[in-house]
Amino acid sequence: MAKHVGRRNFLKQVAMVGTAAAAGVPAPAEAAPPAAANAQQTSNSVPVRDGYTFLTVPEAAFVEAFVDVLVPADELTPSGSDLGLATFIDRQLAGAWGKGDRLYQQGPWKQGAPGQGYQLPLTPAEFFRAGIDAVNRRCKETYGKEFDRLAAADKQKVLEGLDKSTITLDRLSGKQFFDVAYQATMEGLFGDPIYGGNKNKAAWKMIGYPGVIAVHATNIVTYRNKQYVVTPVSIADLM
Repeated sequence: MAKHVGRRNFLKQVAMVGTAAAAGVPAPAEAAPPAAANAQQTSNSVPVRDGYTFLTVPEAAFVEAFVDVLVPADELTPSGSDLGLATFIDRQLAGAWGKGDRLYQQGPWKQGAPGQGYQLPLTPAEFFRAGIDAVNRRCKETYGKEFDRLAAADKQKVLEGLDKSTITLDRLSGKQFFDVAYQATMEGLFGDPIYGGNKNKAAWKMIGYPGVIAVHATNIVTYRNKQYVVTPVSIADLM
């Protein structure tokens, strides 16, 4: 990220992205069949060995670069990849959410209104995989190399372009892909560390979140309207 653009400024630009990773992503009318074919074409790739169960080597490089743009290392927290956000996303894609276990997957596949939820014939994992491939191809066309190899300023420019729909992708919506990837990143950042992200509860410490709230229930009533300083407690701490 360019030195003059801090985390707060960038996150402010995308803070209105509220699309849930498994819902609220309407489908482009002509996007589904080619994207599905593309996702199927790459789905047999071997996952990278470094702790990932779903992401391939180039996909892992993309996701790590993506989360590091959104969450750069600074005085508040380590970088997104050091916080385990790529690990969180990998586990989600490999699990029930990525497989679309709770999604209706029988069509018809038509353009939906924003309130109608996820309308694609792809599982979230297939959509994520197709999106990574499409963004990397666009980056190679524009810059001559994949997203993770771009200069920091160019990475930010690409993500802002996807978010603002000034960058279009073949066969699927760049805005939709950014929304899903952004939401997954934020869930990993602020979720319980037991799911792979938010290592050492760094994000909780940053915002003063106490964690598993039941542990502090007897004390919280005495801290209304004033700062509540306590060491965060995760699910793993209770096990």
